[in-house]
Amino acid sequence: MNQPTVGIRADASPAIGVGHAVRCLALAEELLDRGCAVTLLGEVSVDWLRAAVDVMGLRVVPAPVAADDVVSLCRDLGLDALVVDGYELDPDLGAAARRAGLVVLALHDGEFGAAQEADVHLDQNLGAAPHPSGGAGHVALAGVEYALFRRGVLDLASAPRPDDGGTRVLAVFGGTDPRGAATVVAPLVLGTGVDLELTCIVARPEVGEVVAALPTTGGQSVRVLPPTPDVMALAAASTVTVSAAGSSVWELLLLGVPTGVVAVADNQLASYEDISGRGVVAPVGSLDDLVSSPRARKAATAELTRLLTDAAHRERLGAEARRLVDGQGRRRVADVLLGRLRGPAG
Repeated sequence: MNQPTVGIRADASPAIGVGHAVRCLALAEELLDRGCAVTLLGEVSVDWLRAAVDVMGLRVVPAPVAADDVVSLCRDLGLDALVVDGYELDPDLGAAARRAGLVVLALHDGEFGAAQEADVHLDQNLGAAPHPSGGAGHVALAGVEYALFRRGVLDLASAPRPDDGGTRVLAVFGGTDPRGAATVVAPLVLGTGVDLELTCIVARPEVGEVVAALPTTGGQSVRVLPPTPDVMALAAASTVTVSAAGSSVWELLLLGVPTGVVAVADNQLASYEDISGRGVVAPVGSLDDLVSSPRARKAATAELTRLLTDAAHRERLGAEARRLVDGQGRRRVADVLLGRLRGPAG
């Protein structure tokens, strides 16, 4: 066939975060490298991510809400395939797109987003089960071997880890931290009493003000930064990262950064349990428990203290993480999607 044309239906905003869009942009990079034309259908209202989209040269087209209207837009754009990623999208979108002759790739996280009908289903989480739907030619990709990584993160993964004797901690809770997790977790990091430099990524000024005003010991410092496309470079230069259990955690595992993980939303609980059980992260707890339970905060502080003070523990976590994630997921997913485009309709 001629140059394949692929649409990506995903959004990024302060309200919903950036995880869906970021992983889709990683796939978009791979498709562009293979000569595909890619259009992003949706809203990108997070400044740093929109800048990254512009650098890629991706066309961005606002998307309607109703499935049939999205499909009409796909027809107008001459698309061959549609990538669908978002829990709040019309659940009939995948089926409507397939009826119109498009090849559909739908991303989901366990049951979240799994209602879409698709030719190819993708759940990139550790321990994910293949999507149960059937149908002629249906493909179910499941597991962290299909995790989608941006080129910049892949480049960082090949660089050596810093070791200058300082203790640098990066705290980042998604691209927008809509629940203000930084105000809950940063005090626990400082509460370890360990001498450290804490950098917190915060999207809202009121959250930054709270974090910047936290009490510190004489050997501690706190720096507040807005969301940045260079966040993984900051992570790669850190001794320890404390992160939400969303899609960015796979990037941290690829980098081999010793990471403490917090489940900040219900859709992250399964991933949190899986990666904690595999011994590749330090389990800090769920945000709801950390807010409501003194016992959970005490256990989290103990877990963070070990992570910050036990170099052998950090080395084990980093080594296990690197063994688990190989960074080839975008290639595997693109192979399957483009294979469907070149093969018989399913």
